[in-house]
Amino acid sequence: MKVLAINSSPRSSKESYTVMMLNCLIEGMKEAKAEVEVINLREKKIHYCIGCFTCWTKTPGVCIHKDDMSREIYPRWRGSDLAVYATPLYFHTINAALSTFMERTLPAIQPFFEQDENGKTYHPLRHRIPASVFLSVCGFPDVSEFDAFKNFIARTRHKDLQPAAVICRAGASLLSSPFSKKKTEDILDATRQAGRELVTSLQVSPETMARITQPLSGTELFDRMGNIYWKTCIAESVTPKQFDERKMVPRPDNLDDFMLMFSFGLNAGAADNKIVFLQFKFSGELEASCYFTLANGKASPSAGVCENPTLTIETPFDVWMDVMTGKADGAKMLMEQKYKVTGDLSLMMKLFRK
Repeated sequence: MKVLAINSSPRSSKESYTVMMLNCLIEGMKEAKAEVEVINLREKKIHYCIGCFTCWTKTPGVCIHKDDMSREIYPRWRGSDLAVYATPLYFHTINAALSTFMERTLPAIQPFFEQDENGKTYHPLRHRIPASVFLSVCGFPDVSEFDAFKNFIARTRHKDLQPAAVICRAGASLLSSPFSKKKTEDILDATRQAGRELVTSLQVSPETMARITQPLSGTELFDRMGNIYWKTCIAESVTPKQFDERKMVPRPDNLDDFMLMFSFGLNAGAADNKIVFLQFKFSGELEASCYFTLANGKASPSAGVCENPTLTIETPFDVWMDVMTGKADGAKMLMEQKYKVTGDLSLMMKLFRK
C-alpha cells in the first residue's frame, strides 16, 4: 500500500502534537509494510484556488497554477492508495493550509451534476482518488470540540469514497505532561496500532479508537493546570515554544495552585510503606500553611497545619516558588538559610528527587 501523509501543522516536529500523533500512526503503517511518504505543507508553495474552473474546461484535470501542488504533490496524491490528512483544530475545523490543499484537488472531479441514492447532488470523479484518513488534535479537553470538524468531513466526503477513519485527540497539550505519562504511552501505542489496522483492513477497531481517545484528565483539572501554565507564560513574557526550550515549570501564585502542582511533583513512593506528613509554612508575599499526606504512593494536599509533621519547611513563598520552578538551587538556598527545614533531611532528598 502506498500512503501519502499530508501534514498541515505549521509547527516543527518537536512542538507539534499533530506531528506526534502522525508519527506514531506512520510507524504502525510502516510496521504493516506500507510505503509511506510525508509532505509537510509548511515547506511547500501552494497557491490558493482562484475559482477560474480552467481545470474543468480549457485544460480538463490540469490546474492553471504551476507550483509545488501541481508539479509535485498532486501527482503523488493521485498515485497513492491512502491519504492521511493531519491537521491541528483551528476554529473547530481543518486549518488554512489543509483547506488550501483540499481546494486544489478540484481537478480530480468533473463539473457535471449527478444525484446519489438520497437525491443529493454531487460531482462525479474524473479519476480514482486515494482513500482518506483524517487525524486532528486540539488543546481543549472536550471531545465535542470536534463536532464541527466531523460534520465538515461528512459534508465534504465524495459519494464514492467514505473516510477510512477519523481520529480525534482532545486535550493534546497533556500528551507532553509528565503527569500523564502512562496514559500518553497507551494513547501513542494505540495510534501505532491504528496505523497497522488501517494498512491491513482500512479501518480502526472500536477498541483501538477508545484507547486513542481516552481522557487524559478531568476538565476541571485541565482548566486549572492550563491557567497556571498560561499565567506563567504571561508573567515571564514567553511563548509556549520558549517555555519548552527553556524547560520552564508553571509557577503557582496562590496556595491552592501550589497544592495542586506540588502534589504531582513529589516522589510519593519515597514514603515506602509509611505515612509521611510534609508541612509547609509560608511567609512573605503569601502567609499560609499547607501539608501533604504521603501514603500508598500518593500525595494528598490539605490546607492548614498538621499536628505531627514528619518534615517541616518554613520558607518565604517566593523563595520556594523559585526553587520549585528551577530559578534557584534548593540546596544552595538552604545553605544560605533562605528557608528552614526541620525533620528528616534524608527523606526530603528522596521526596524531591526527580
